[in-house]
Amino acid sequence: MRKICLSDYTLAELTAYIVGLGQPKFRAKQIFKWLHQKLVTEFTQMTDQPKTLLAVLEEQCTIAVPTIRRKQQSKDGTVKYLLQLADGNCIETVLMRYKYGNTVCVSTQVGCAMGCRFCASTQAGRVRDLTAGEIAAEIYTAQKDSGERVSHIVLMGIGEPLHNFDNVMDFLEIISCPEGVNIGMRNISLSTCGLVPKIDELAKRHLQLTLSVSLHAPDNVTRSGMMPVNDAYPLEELIPACRRYQKETGRRISFEYSMVRGVNDSSEMAQKLARLIHGMGAHVNLIPINPVDGSPYSATDEANVRRFQQELEHLGVNATVRRRLGTDISAACGQLRREDAQAST
Repeated sequence: MRKICLSDYTLAELTAYIVGLGQPKFRAKQIFKWLHQKLVTEFTQMTDQPKTLLAVLEEQCTIAVPTIRRKQQSKDGTVKYLLQLADGNCIETVLMRYKYGNTVCVSTQVGCAMGCRFCASTQAGRVRDLTAGEIAAEIYTAQKDSGERVSHIVLMGIGEPLHNFDNVMDFLEIISCPEGVNIGMRNISLSTCGLVPKIDELAKRHLQLTLSVSLHAPDNVTRSGMMPVNDAYPLEELIPACRRYQKETGRRISFEYSMVRGVNDSSEMAQKLARLIHGMGAHVNLIPINPVDGSPYSATDEANVRRFQQELEHLGVNATVRRRLGTDISAACGQLRREDAQAST
């Protein structure tokens, strides 16, 4: 019999399962707290549960507990983890320390199917989706290893979160549950390359998280060259979807813009970008790209990034330059996983 991973269950789903075992409802809340607040890794650690129930759980269920296969720590305090899942697949998770608290960047898939040409995550394609419990376990692993509380989450690691929509929605419910680690939606940012139908579906949920859209270019020719997803959802569809999201949720959208030398960093591109998102009050996050082996792209120099930022601000666009963390370790998303795979062959 294939075992159930209890870490994947929302509180409502866990309650239904526990009641189905003939147990009182309150036991589900207790078990949920053990899993998502006290962060136990074995059923025997649930000391307030009857031994008969624990025996059933041991027989029928598992807990998502990744192992740290590799760990890199930067001089700036950033920690990058290569985590191995129960099936042997590996993902990356990053702990970033800021003045306002600790942020964990989580992966949502093993690999990625989106094919962005500047990203190491997608070079080997998508293997499978992560479950809700596996995504949550990334945060728990970083929190336990560091001994520090995590207050913010970005879904910006390996994978496209909206390509794994249902599991990501369950993860968000689990991680924001008061009986768990209770991280509020306003402290969560979800990054997408622009899957328009899923952006519309997300808007209807009114989750109050921050939506970050990986734009990277203000015209279809340039963007399709960088991001194949633009062929399916060109800017004529993506930008209206962003405007609908903003109207529906009342939340400001952030546009991610990776600065690539000679591709999207000219004054003409800054003007096109300002026209494209005019009137949205959106924020543009300029990202100096990290070097990726096999990618034809190189990073724009710092002076050009600042010049691009100033041009956007002169055109009425709020723009900031992302602080680069972990530059002395395998900084590019997916790079540590790929290095490990290459070393194993």
